[in-house]
Amino acid sequence: MERNPSSYSTIDEYIATFPEDIQKKLGEVRATIKSAAPEATEKISYQMPTFFLYGNLVHFAAFKNHIGLYPAPSGIEAFKHELSQYEGSKGTIKFPLDKPLPLDLISKITKYRVAENLKRAETKSSKKKGK
Repeated sequence: MERNPSSYSTIDEYIATFPEDIQKKLGEVRATIKSAAPEATEKISYQMPTFFLYGNLVHFAAFKNHIGLYPAPSGIEAFKHELSQYEGSKGTIKFPLDKPLPLDLISKITKYRVAENLKRAETKSSKKKGK
């Protein structure tokens, strides 16, 4: 399958556009996120695989030298000590392709984001009921 961001509408289609070794890593990230957020739905958002639960939880994508994880700035800030060995920015973590993926850490970050989104959804719901 050709790498054309507008040509895929599912995570399966996205993953299928990569070489087999990258597909395996993307599959591991996907399975880890799915396990940590079983209630979340999958979609493509910003041309990246995305897990959604009361808002975007986490995006991920493959690049030439790394897998990018996008758990929102709050997800990075909460784990900044554990993430200090990885390159990244306010909203991005880069996991090098030539190193094992920190699947336990990805799971913890995802669970943190689930709790964050659920809390925000409850707050919105209680505000609506209070009106």
